[in-house]
Amino acid sequence: MVAPMLDTYREVVTPEGVLLQLPVAGPMPRALAWLIDLGIRVGAGFVLAFPLALLDEFGRGIYLAILFLLMWAYPIVCEALWGRTPGKRALGLRVVMRDGAPLGWTGAITRNLLRTVDMLPFAYALGLLSSLFDPHGRRLGDLVAGTVVVHAPPFYLPPPVTIDSVLAPAQPLRPEEQTAVMAFAERAPRLSPARQQELAGLAQPLTGANGQVGVLRLYAMANWLLGRR
Repeated sequence: MVAPMLDTYREVVTPEGVLLQLPVAGPMPRALAWLIDLGIRVGAGFVLAFPLALLDEFGRGIYLAILFLLMWAYPIVCEALWGRTPGKRALGLRVVMRDGAPLGWTGAITRNLLRTVDMLPFAYALGLLSSLFDPHGRRLGDLVAGTVVVHAPPFYLPPPVTIDSVLAPAQPLRPEEQTAVMAFAERAPRLSPARQQELAGLAQPLTGANGQVGVLRLYAMANWLLGRR
């Protein structure tokens, strides 16, 4: 599973005042998950077609009912019960409410029934345009249902890398800049080295360095901000 990029996080404050950061999924992993689910449904329909063909008209009626369930009930039931379909599970995705709460039956039914709108005029064109223009990658069904598709974190996340060095920033930092530096130190160990260096490059005016040196200096500045002197 590809690690979500840092700048795709959606920040949500719960009623209890807890800040949640939801790594939203873009159109590409969602499309791949949909293709996997489509393959599962087509495969199941193909396998069931042969024995039901032996039942003549009765078997044809059962087959049409099964196709309907595979088309509509399959995603609704999977998402309502587990928050994901097998395709989303394979891609490490999950559907949640926009406030981070688990998806219920109402949200699952609404977002999936509105696929009929997202499919217009062909090949999910409206849904694709909506996800491209929405900052959190939501299609029209998500916007109406109040849902968002996120990268589900693995059960085990490696602990942040311990850096003992301390470096005071060369200039005073505004509160939001201090927050950004500490957020980088918290999340960067879970990103690839290339992504760490890419993000650290944005802070080059502060660190005065690029590449891995810039990454290490940001870690050291985070230690200084946290009082680890």
